[in-house]
Amino acid sequence: MATFPVINMEKLNGEERGAVMEKINDACENWGFFEVVNHGIAPEFMDTVERLTKEHYKKCMEQRFKEMVASKGLDAVESEIDDLDWESTFFLRHLPQSNISEVPDLDDQYREVMKEFAAELEKLAEHLLDLLCENLGLEKGYLKKVFYGSKGPNFGTKVSNYPPCPKPDLIKGLRAHTDAGGIILLFQDDKVSGLQLLKDGEWVDVPPMRHSIVINLGDQLEVITNGRYKSVLHRVIAQTDGSGRMSLASFYNPGSDAVIYPAPALVDKVEKKDLYPKFVFDDYMKLYAGLKFQAKEPRFEAFKNANAAHLEQVASA
Repeated sequence: MATFPVINMEKLNGEERGAVMEKINDACENWGFFEVVNHGIAPEFMDTVERLTKEHYKKCMEQRFKEMVASKGLDAVESEIDDLDWESTFFLRHLPQSNISEVPDLDDQYREVMKEFAAELEKLAEHLLDLLCENLGLEKGYLKKVFYGSKGPNFGTKVSNYPPCPKPDLIKGLRAHTDAGGIILLFQDDKVSGLQLLKDGEWVDVPPMRHSIVINLGDQLEVITNGRYKSVLHRVIAQTDGSGRMSLASFYNPGSDAVIYPAPALVDKVEKKDLYPKFVFDDYMKLYAGLKFQAKEPRFEAFKNANAAHLEQVASA
């Protein structure tokens, strides 16, 4: 089994740039995931984010989670649960408008730190999108422009804690799915593993590494690259031991009215075949909401069929 790709971003500034860019391209084509280190976000600041996130869970969310588990009898289940995830979450929206000041129970320091963390991640996401453009032969800024729509991208963070689980063989931390959006930046616990991706028919652990950011590609990048890059099934396995696992997944997604379709430069010039449909991102999200834990291919087909039906209507009008 090949080694999970880890990218040292410092090396992009030196003579090893070509080799690092090739490694990123290989990761996008064959893994849909990679991990970045030396990415420009200060380690001490990441430690603060982690400390405050874990303190907030202990203070504001742990008891609620225990009450939910007790009310549903989840600590005594005897058969596999397939409609629920063993996770405690809340969501912070950063763009186009932040909701951080409105989210209850966050203390002032945590609000300020998460605002700053979001700004750092936004810069990193846009830098990574430009690296992908370079590898794909697209003009610099192409992906950011496609994502922009009329009001800019959607960007938010899902803050999750995965407490110790008494029946990890029967309850997933998070069921297998691909991500609907654009590029995802994950700051995960470096002591407790659990994230896995599906590669060549086998579940592979995404290794916890201190101060790294895990990157994965969403469905929109698969469409825009006409299948050259892929979104990949991944899941979180619940753990029985330890103090639980922290996960901050930040989703840099297209704007709601952004129109998504394969980049013309990546459509085969001979066959001129778009392998993927054209759609408005918000329409895709509405479909995804009910089908998140199902295969992505029928979602793409639904829009292909809708587009074909529309063209037939136009032709017969």
